[in-house]
Amino acid sequence: MPADLLATPDLLRSVFRRHAAGVAVITARGEAGPVGFTATSLSSVSAEPPLVSFGVGTGASSWPAIAAADHVGVHILGEHQQELAATFARSGADRFGPPTVWREGPEGVPVLDGVIAWLVGRVVARVPAGDHRLVLAEVVHGDPTGTGRPLLYHQGRFQRLGD
Repeated sequence: MPADLLATPDLLRSVFRRHAAGVAVITARGEAGPVGFTATSLSSVSAEPPLVSFGVGTGASSWPAIAAADHVGVHILGEHQQELAATFARSGADRFGPPTVWREGPEGVPVLDGVIAWLVGRVVARVPAGDHRLVLAEVVHGDPTGTGRPLLYHQGRFQRLGD
């Protein structure tokens, strides 16, 4: 078998650069204040009960708060929020400082303003998955009424949805 087809972290990254994914920001209340990160691993798991999942690296700065949180926020970003997505993806950024606009939402979870939709979920499981954890959360609150088109991530860049 050719070496370029052997399973490696680089192969996985290369393949998934070709997979367009919606962009979300996951938030939680931490002991030292709000935490959050940009995620493209968000998935709807079940409608009954309403469950979502996302992955988070155990080495991520947000992981300790996510590991201890009872509830998390899930925010679907619009194409007008590329800079917000970049801020929450950047290591060491002041993610909740200006120009980020947010408020304390249900269950004390930080809720970002201006997103096209958001959910608050009660964490029901954290499943080990390599150097990540898959977090399962049961949706308990949400708002789908934001406006705009979704932001995508493809080929290592934030993208707008084509017609």
